[in-house]
Amino acid sequence: MTSGAMRASQEDFERAKRQVKDLKEDPGNEVKLKLYALFKQATEGPCTSPKPSMLDFVNKAKWDAWNTLGSLPKDTARQNYVDLVASLVSAQSLNQEKTSSNDSKSEYENLVVTREGNITKIMLNRPAKKNAINAKMYNEIVLALEAAGKDDSSLTVITGNGDYYSSGNDLSEFGIVLPEDIEKKIQDSYLLLRKFVEHFIDFPKPLVAVVNGSAVGIAVTLLPLFDIVYATDKATFHTPFTQLGQSPEACSSYTFPKIMGSVKAAEMLIFGRKVTAQEACARGLVTEVFPDSTFQKEVWTRLKAYSQLPPKSMVASKQLIRNFEKKTLHRINVEECALLRERWASEDCLNAIVNFINRKSKL
Repeated sequence: MTSGAMRASQEDFERAKRQVKDLKEDPGNEVKLKLYALFKQATEGPCTSPKPSMLDFVNKAKWDAWNTLGSLPKDTARQNYVDLVASLVSAQSLNQEKTSSNDSKSEYENLVVTREGNITKIMLNRPAKKNAINAKMYNEIVLALEAAGKDDSSLTVITGNGDYYSSGNDLSEFGIVLPEDIEKKIQDSYLLLRKFVEHFIDFPKPLVAVVNGSAVGIAVTLLPLFDIVYATDKATFHTPFTQLGQSPEACSSYTFPKIMGSVKAAEMLIFGRKVTAQEACARGLVTEVFPDSTFQKEVWTRLKAYSQLPPKSMVASKQLIRNFEKKTLHRINVEECALLRERWASEDCLNAIVNFINRKSKL
């Protein structure tokens, strides 16, 4: 490589450093770790610093990302850094163009909320993250449910954008928590989860889950709080709580044994068995399963017909069915969230989360 090319490459590198600071959209933890690793490799070479402790989430994730690059040459790392920044800048510009060309501004970052006739549709919209639910998305779903509960629609539908319905909690959020902030993060998560589940327990109108793909964790445990659950035949349902050092939530410790029996519930909630859509339907977790090729057409045809039923009658019937066990559900929610708060602070849970983050951050 000529000295002129080296200088040009260094100029590109300096420009890319400035562009990273000007990015208005958060590229996500995985990309930020990749940027960090490439920058360190380009400026210092291979990682030689001591490995941080297991509980130092932030620095441990950074160290792993950098160390994974091995003996990658500085010049190559510099070029990869420049290329990655260029792709982020290009994607951001494209997103800004799409936003400016859209007449209506969305109040949600991670949801698409639309009205289709008498149906309010809440679509989880983080397809690149398999619709993993982060703290912001939790709060947005709460706000969307509050708005849907008060509008004049007859039904409210929750579905996902992309191949996943939802991959559950976005555990990568713990990767950006400093050790001294873990206790506060756990308390905030406890309060947010409790409020989130309360909104499903108390939602006044018929609530429908249109499960367009695989569901994990809280995306599964919430399903008994819906009034109808339709699923594509390609969907799977997985609650890997024990593997992550955690425990059930969303009242599933009560609703799962109630609808499928204690042994079937234990198989999912304790042992983390993943079930197919057909198995979930046989267990009472899913109302009906449709072929993936006709899933959207068949489901929405049926929902549009249901949305023409007298809305006040549907609300009254739901309240009659649900009201007698609301107090029980709220009590279970409190107990489950309290146990989860303990589990999140436990060594096995923290180690499981660290291992999860490390797997996700590998380049």
